[in-house]
Amino acid sequence: MNRQAVIAGAIALVFGGAAQAADEITVMSWGGAYTKSQVEAYHKPWMAETGNVVNSVDSDNPATPIKAQVEAGNVSIDVADVEYSDAIRLCDEGLLEEIDTSMLPAAPDGTPAEEDFIDGALTDCAVANIVWSTVYAYDTTKFEGNAPTTIADFFDLEGFPGKRGLRKSAKANLEMALMADGVAPDEVYDMLESEEGVERALAKLDTIKSEVVWWEAGAQPPQLLADGEVAMSTAYNGRIFNAAIGEGQPFEIVWDGQILDFDLFVVPKGAPNAEAAMDFIAFATDTQRLADQASWISYGPARKSSGELVGLFNDGKTEMAPHMPTAEANLAGALVNNFEFWADRDTEISERFNAWLNI
Repeated sequence: MNRQAVIAGAIALVFGGAAQAADEITVMSWGGAYTKSQVEAYHKPWMAETGNVVNSVDSDNPATPIKAQVEAGNVSIDVADVEYSDAIRLCDEGLLEEIDTSMLPAAPDGTPAEEDFIDGALTDCAVANIVWSTVYAYDTTKFEGNAPTTIADFFDLEGFPGKRGLRKSAKANLEMALMADGVAPDEVYDMLESEEGVERALAKLDTIKSEVVWWEAGAQPPQLLADGEVAMSTAYNGRIFNAAIGEGQPFEIVWDGQILDFDLFVVPKGAPNAEAAMDFIAFATDTQRLADQASWISYGPARKSSGELVGLFNDGKTEMAPHMPTAEANLAGALVNNFEFWADRDTEISERFNAWLNI
């Protein structure tokens, strides 16, 4: 053995721990208060426990760059937070790594993860972390003495005048429009299966189109309300909670017509740090971490065992349970997003919606 090899071996023995570089992963999410909740509940504790590094990046919709990167063969994202229908579609298209759910930690009482997650929260390529909803909210200073209470009120410009904020997407808008037009929640997707149903939804949207301000990023609706650009806006419920409770804005959520959904973690096919990405997902979706996130934003944890650990908001005084979309009082008039419907019909319906936008 030559002298250089001996020295190198000695250095490796002395500094063996330091010689192994920490893993570094890129996690893509939706930004704003939601990403902050993930950084506090998932990223920081995982980095502290493992010595690894998380680079946090944001997107208006993480599903879009995943598809582009995988198809280009140039993947930089290791973990992404996506909507359920996108998780199904991307998995079906072979753009995601499969996830072995046996790697997920059991509940504190030993219940296997597969039994502890809410029904539907685990798929071949995705692990859910939150239950959230699309709702609408209003500025209480604009409607003193005559506040909106139903999804129909959102479309009533005469009774409740003012600009409306809507996400620039067919999803949620079509469902809410049909419910506002008198369609029962359990009949909405049957209606949307037909061309006549889609046209009925668009006709209802026509009644407010002239007053709509379109948004694309989740942080925009609270800002539109705060700036007085709109009197009401659809939004993700946690964003409104953060603005109202966390920042003291005079905003109120109307739960009637809310659309319940999951967000899930996925690993793009060919992720450069797939092994560390899987470790991060297992850590982030354990019972305690999901409960911890709920102290930062009002999204329900995707594990049953996390529910009893959900306590106060990080202000130390606000009980989180009543602000969850899954609270019993908030479920009247709710619609559960039909994930497979959108996975199958998103392209077709979005083309029709975009054509309507340009009329």
